[in-house]
Amino acid sequence: MQVVHAVRRCLGLGGLSLMLSGCGAMHLASPGEPALGQVRPAPPVSSTALAAERYTPMDWPAPLEVRVRLPATPAGALRPAALIVHGGGWRRRSPDDMEGIARQLAGQGYVTVNVAYRFAPRYRFPAQLQDLQQAMAWIHANADRFRIDTDRIVGVGYSSGAHLVSLLALASQTGPLAEPYGGDHTRLKAVAVGGLPGNLTKFDDGPLVVGLLGGTRQERPEAYVQASPIHYVTPQAPPFFIFHGNRDRLVPVDQARNFYLALQDQGVPAELYLQRGRGHIGSFLLRRGAMKAAMAFLKREAGGGG
Repeated sequence: MQVVHAVRRCLGLGGLSLMLSGCGAMHLASPGEPALGQVRPAPPVSSTALAAERYTPMDWPAPLEVRVRLPATPAGALRPAALIVHGGGWRRRSPDDMEGIARQLAGQGYVTVNVAYRFAPRYRFPAQLQDLQQAMAWIHANADRFRIDTDRIVGVGYSSGAHLVSLLALASQTGPLAEPYGGDHTRLKAVAVGGLPGNLTKFDDGPLVVGLLGGTRQERPEAYVQASPIHYVTPQAPPFFIFHGNRDRLVPVDQARNFYLALQDQGVPAELYLQRGRGHIGSFLLRRGAMKAAMAFLKREAGGGG
């Protein structure tokens, strides 16, 4: 109980549930208990990777592809889907980084859609979010082909991918960022993100964020607010699972804590899984415990297919 009271004092949490794992993680949930203690993953099923396909319209500024993985689930049954978005500071890396996560989610019955997007600084924000909006339109257009239940699409991302998935979940249905490619088709049933830069106004003027937004905080203050997922948290937000390394120096852990508190303040089901002794890269590479908890959360909130 002393640990719980200490966490409440530090984070200002009410209605807190807490688990301490043997591998050195602190797991917070609000409200109720972490899904990991309630939901067991199904035995994994096999999956098939399809050839990459273009998802963007022919007149899009750049041709972009998705990699789809289909789980071996009973014929005729609709399946949930997972939109998966890689990190890389909005300017590098590829869907290769997320293939392990895609296989893991497909093993639990999700049709996985591992997506590429345009990079900064050549393409400024909100170009990357608009790419994801197009990816969601493509998923809906191909839902019958892949037997996707469009009411059970989840978003999964890490680092800059976590940032983009969170904006898709929070700011892509209505408002300025929904125009002209967003709308109801971008709704997500639940979200699992790691290394989340949730509030860009709290970063120094480093090259990654400046390259994304086209200027410093002083030069483009409104853009920094507009591109920060934390500013769009409302009671209508989907459930969020957040994992983060407590020694992350690239994206400070306060980003995760503050985002979790914002969700809690709005009554949104949320879990925060803090990995002890992990930095930004280590949190991703050594993610086994976090992903186990994330999959339990997604299954509880969106229903797995396994």
